[in-house]
Amino acid sequence: MEATGEPPSDNASSNSIDDSTCASELATALSREAEAATNGEADLESLQQPLLRRNRTLSASHLAMVGAKVSHIESLDYEINENDLFKQDWRSRSKVQVLQYVFLKWKLAFLVGLLTGLIATVINLAVENIAGYKLLLVSGYVQEKRYITGLFALTGANFLLTLIATVLVVFFAPTAAGPGIPEIKAYLNGIDTPNMYGAATLFVKIIGSIGAVSAGLDLGKEGPLVHIGACIASLLGQGGTDKHRVKWRWYRIMNNDRDRRDLITCGASSGVCAAFRSPVGGVLFALEEVATWWRSAILWRTFFSTAVVVVVLRTFIEFCSSGQCGLFGNGGLIMFDVSNVTVRYHMMDIIPIALIGLIGGVLGSLYNYALHKVLRLYSLINERGKLAKILLSLTVSVFTSVCMYGLPFLVGCTKCDTSISNFQCSTTGRTGNFKRFNCPEGYYNDLASLLFSTNDDAVRNIFSTNTPGEFHPSSLIIYFVLYCILGLFTFGIAVPSGLFLPIILIGSAYGRLLGIAMGSYTKIDCGLYAVLGAASLMAGSMRMTVSLCVIFLELTNNLLLLPVTMLVLLIAKSVGDCFNLSIYEIILELKGLPFLDANPEPWMRNITVAELADVKPPLISLRGIEKVSRIVEVLRNTTHNGFPVIDDDVTVPSSEAGGTKARELHGLILRAHLVAVLKKKWFLEQPRRTEEWEVRQRFTWVELAERDLNFEQVAISKNEMEMYVDLNPFTNKTPYTVVEDMSVAKAMVLFRQVALRHLLIVPKYQGAGIYPVIGILTRQDLRAHNIQTVFPHVAKSKGREKQK
Repeated sequence: MEATGEPPSDNASSNSIDDSTCASELATALSREAEAATNGEADLESLQQPLLRRNRTLSASHLAMVGAKVSHIESLDYEINENDLFKQDWRSRSKVQVLQYVFLKWKLAFLVGLLTGLIATVINLAVENIAGYKLLLVSGYVQEKRYITGLFALTGANFLLTLIATVLVVFFAPTAAGPGIPEIKAYLNGIDTPNMYGAATLFVKIIGSIGAVSAGLDLGKEGPLVHIGACIASLLGQGGTDKHRVKWRWYRIMNNDRDRRDLITCGASSGVCAAFRSPVGGVLFALEEVATWWRSAILWRTFFSTAVVVVVLRTFIEFCSSGQCGLFGNGGLIMFDVSNVTVRYHMMDIIPIALIGLIGGVLGSLYNYALHKVLRLYSLINERGKLAKILLSLTVSVFTSVCMYGLPFLVGCTKCDTSISNFQCSTTGRTGNFKRFNCPEGYYNDLASLLFSTNDDAVRNIFSTNTPGEFHPSSLIIYFVLYCILGLFTFGIAVPSGLFLPIILIGSAYGRLLGIAMGSYTKIDCGLYAVLGAASLMAGSMRMTVSLCVIFLELTNNLLLLPVTMLVLLIAKSVGDCFNLSIYEIILELKGLPFLDANPEPWMRNITVAELADVKPPLISLRGIEKVSRIVEVLRNTTHNGFPVIDDDVTVPSSEAGGTKARELHGLILRAHLVAVLKKKWFLEQPRRTEEWEVRQRFTWVELAERDLNFEQVAISKNEMEMYVDLNPFTNKTPYTVVEDMSVAKAMVLFRQVALRHLLIVPKYQGAGIYPVIGILTRQDLRAHNIQTVFPHVAKSKGREKQK
């Protein structure tokens, strides 16, 4: 018999083995295979040996990094629990109640879009004004040739802004660090990430994003906006914070994992839309990148939410265009409109376009590899405590400020091209393609035009069209190298940060360089080469195609770029997949989040679920009418979240008189439901089956859907320990089951696509003396890494190949 629910980590000391012992066993196994290979008999030996050689009991850790905080994680209950209460509630709903439920979903989707758009507007207004006045102040010092004062002013302002963002994250909401997108992917995959969507996280994410982006750090607000949208959706879905919730019955019907999952999907798509003003791109981003489970109803609601975001953003842009929003005016909310640019390309242009895709795939995979190493290094630094996190962020801030201010002095001044009429040359303000910086009148500093501006303005400058000689190759090389370094060392510090904008800037730099190198051999503008370079690096690093294509089309507002953009994205993603995982998958692995990938490993077809069940701890089951003391003992000594309910000596209906006796698998009961029963003290003096009306008097399906019950809060007296509980009304009578001969690969696909938390393994043969359940699988049991720790031999010759 096997363990049920998610195997415990802390209390299962008998299952843990010293790492050195495991390492020695692995080394012994590897040496045996190496010896067999030298004799030319490795393949034959692997076929003759037992397929599964077990090293230890299947177990897994339930700790993972959520943001910058180590948290205990559990799975979510996305499966519909078809117990008696649910069926009665479903039958009793009137048409009016069903319409109220549907209307509430659409109303919440509207509020998610509205609030996300408003908060995105506030963030953009704050960033553009704070960064704008800071740059104006420093520009004045540079014009007065007070260079040291300008350096200290810029470094000091950035230092203070970074300090505010870091202190908020470190002391008040560690889960607000980073982009938040990997945690959202994990949540929608079925992993509960504690404190990830609370009110404190939302507040710190907003203020921290303003501070970090205004400080000129090499990060974007796009990732944080996705997290902000998800936080808004979660808070609206549960009716407030964990401590202060709306208790209206008509509202509490949304307080379940399934509906909250759908709403968070709307929030994630709204965040992308708010970042790029790309409603369709936001929907496709949720579909392609973050959502694991999708249906047409989610498609419509996410599209509705993003439409609301676009209306809100457009309203504020129209309002601010009159100059009533300070320095916001032309800055913020990236929109590179090239609809008036004629895009011409010939067959020969396919070669440099394919080259951009190739470079993007190679550089993207290299960027992911280097970032993986940097994040490992930062994890060691962050383990030293809160002070180490703050010092790391401030060190990166000072280095960034010195580079942004000092590097433009290394390049020469360029004379303004009087033939260019659409741009004002030699500007001293915070915006403009041609920054004067330290140059005399009529000249501009091309590197300062990129470094001495906000990231949104830098994107517009480097994407600019009809300006082939605006940037010197040497300046673009400096910019490319600098932003590669800053991008690697900025991501991972304790501030809200996004990956989109740094990757866009890095990719646009080498894209424009290639456009300059092509010269007269191509008809495509250098600015469009920059766009293609940015798209290629994003595809090479993030491995997205469809959503990125639509985002860039909505960003540039030119459908003529569609064919070349598609080609670049496909090449970049294909090349990147040859080397390593996408950046978000790498971060998921680093954080230890048990994400289930869509494609099982090929070697998983060589293992059956029964063989997995053999290496799990003993099964813990309950009876339909169970003693209170037994339930308390099970809850106190295990961390499992699901228990099979099995009754002995049940009469099997048959044509013969009296029938036969057999064990019955009644279903599966959740830990939260057991706690709810104990908390309400729904006990019986004698063991008996209860009537339906007795259960309805004390419980509702809405109450059982909540997951905020804690067993430690329940007090049971000695007399109550001897009483009984009828578990039948709370048991899910239709749990998903698989036959013991099913392969692990097939079970994993079923588990992921149906969004399960528990999967029962039943025997192939039924009869007297055969237990009706062999074991239970959870997501931890289906992870390739956990299986390999028990059966290292099965995957040695397979490697990590994916079926694409």
